[in-house]
Amino acid sequence: MREVRVVLIGGTSNTGKSAVAEAVAERLGFEHRSTDGLARHPGRPWRTPGHEVPPHVAEHYGTLTTDELVTSVLAHYERLWPRVEDLVTGHARYGAPGLVLEGSALWPEWVARLTVRRTAAVWLTADDAVVRDRVRAAGRYAQATEGERFLMDRFLARTGRYQALMLDAVEALGLDRVDTGGRTVAESADAVLAAATAQVRPGRGGGTGGSPFLAGEQERDLGPITREDERRSMTEGTRAGEKP
Repeated sequence: MREVRVVLIGGTSNTGKSAVAEAVAERLGFEHRSTDGLARHPGRPWRTPGHEVPPHVAEHYGTLTTDELVTSVLAHYERLWPRVEDLVTGHARYGAPGLVLEGSALWPEWVARLTVRRTAAVWLTADDAVVRDRVRAAGRYAQATEGERFLMDRFLARTGRYQALMLDAVEALGLDRVDTGGRTVAESADAVLAAATAQVRPGRGGGTGGSPFLAGEQERDLGPITREDERRSMTEGTRAGEKP
């Protein structure tokens, strides 16, 4: 089984990417990074303790249509992609530390074009109602003002549209995804590792150019694969005689 040194975890906001990526990284002994740390698009438009919504963020979500919001964030991710590709390439080299990289900037079509070996990719999804409840809980929607709720609703509209477009791309390209709704972080990490272990190209399992989606009852049976099996397959060198 091929060695994997970089695991990419994509998905829209509030699907659990950060928590799952951290769990996968800890399991493998890899570094964990977010594409948000490379260059951040206007952040989440709700208050947090000690942090008010900046005026430019409020204007961004308050004045653009849903289509314009999606176009804006995808343009930002496209500008960011060369930096992502350089990061993936650097960590995929032999001798470099392993990496779990997560973020919405991991757009399926760009990842599918990667020719970097020792790289796997999985996209996380969640039902729109799950994402809505998570955003509203984070933004304290029930206690928010009408204006604050409006900004959160605009963020949710962009998030939902982004996920719909992302799912279309994932399905068209035959890539792996894991639905995190109803799963614990540990269970989602298990599913990500199982998918990543089976891939022969970033996002694609089974060597056929397409793999079953890991969602609900369609999830691939983990069978006898243990966490130690996953760690070994992801971190050991290639088999004798196999070209790196």
